Amino acid sequence: MSTQAARAPSPQPPILLREMVGPIAVLTLNRPAARNSLSRAMIASLHAALDDISNDKSIRGVVLAANGPAFSAGHDLKELTARRTDPDRGRAFFAETMNACSAVMQAIVHLPKPVVASVQGIATAAGCQLVASCDLAIASDAASFATPGIDIGLFCSTPMVALSRNVPRKQAMEMLLTGEPVPAVRAREIGLVNRVVAAGTERDAAIALAQQVALKSAYTVKLGKEAFYRQAEMSLADAYRYAAEVMTENMMARDAEEGIGAFIEKRTPSWRDE
Repeated sequence: MSTQAARAPSPQPPILLREMVGPIAVLTLNRPAARNSLSRAMIASLHAALDDISNDKSIRGVVLAANGPAFSAGHDLKELTARRTDPDRGRAFFAETMNACSAVMQAIVHLPKPVVASVQGIATAAGCQLVASCDLAIASDAASFATPGIDIGLFCSTPMVALSRNVPRKQAMEMLLTGEPVPAVRAREIGLVNRVVAAGTERDAAIALAQQVALKSAYTVKLGKEAFYRQAEMSLADAYRYAAEVMTENMMARDAEEGIGAFIEKRTPSWRDE
């Protein structure tokens, strides 16, 4: 047997990397050759990681990053196209994929910890949706954002949901109807990202931002994040009614009592996350 024949195939690297930086979990999309497209396996891996992080009290924040020149090119069009030979021309697989992707976007919103996107390159279609679904976003000055489905006859309807909840309507419609890329500085101006930093520093900046939030009471962050997204879907009167209930509940919490006391006494609060 030749040496070449005896050599075992090289193991494939994981498509999603996970590491801890202090109390921050860094999740890194790791399909650079495929422009970090959101295959079914990638979607499942990301959702599983978020579920695992959700109840881990040692983790106080998440940074979502990517390897390679692209943050994410959106859905894996080759994977989707391959299913057109199915008896239903792929309808069931397409529906399952879109619903799975929508579920992972909602998992980010419902995660009781802040999620910060670190965008180093282009984020298109469902990749742009992924950035818009995060609570906060740091972009490299080399990054850009687009919803270019219109160019291939596929309107970015699911990315539209997250995009239209981040940027003004006419800016969202311009992105959706033209497919034109939006540079990082413009993305900041319209509210898609929080900050633009020098290329190569976006990951550290995102971790630093997550760590800043991690210093707060985890109970208060969880309560506030949930309330933020819930009230946004309500009428003005209902939003105020709900927010007043949340404030009352928050006032009864131990950390609010401690935080207010520390402020009055001019000392650093000691959080118990309760």
